[in-house]
Amino acid sequence: MRARYTAYATGEVDFVLRTQEAGEVDREATETWSRESEWLGLDVVGSEGGAEDDDEGTVEFIARYRHKGEEHAHHEEASFRRVGGTWQLVDGKLCNSTFRRTTPKIGPNQPCPCGSGKKYKKCCGKP
Repeated sequence: MRARYTAYATGEVDFVLRTQEAGEVDREATETWSRESEWLGLDVVGSEGGAEDDDEGTVEFIARYRHKGEEHAHHEEASFRRVGGTWQLVDGKLCNSTFRRTTPKIGPNQPCPCGSGKKYKKCCGKP
């Protein structure tokens, strides 16, 4: 996993493609994303398998990066399989991420932001 992160961070897209067993990768989009992002770090949350005598393993990780001025944390559990001595990404699933509010929360008894003069719960906040 660390090698794949480093490949993204340094723009080595060929390595990313070589170590991906399944699924299509848009090379051009991957190169652009890799080049235009500032890579902030990789945290390995946990792993299972993947030892020298294993042929399969999983890694849960958080890759942090900044893209177009906005920080992101890509939290994934990735499955790997050893193929011909090389670890290949088989698939990955996103882990639950925390919702980050970008605007202040509006309480039910606060004025509705639409400008109606009504309380939020009696206007736009109705279910």
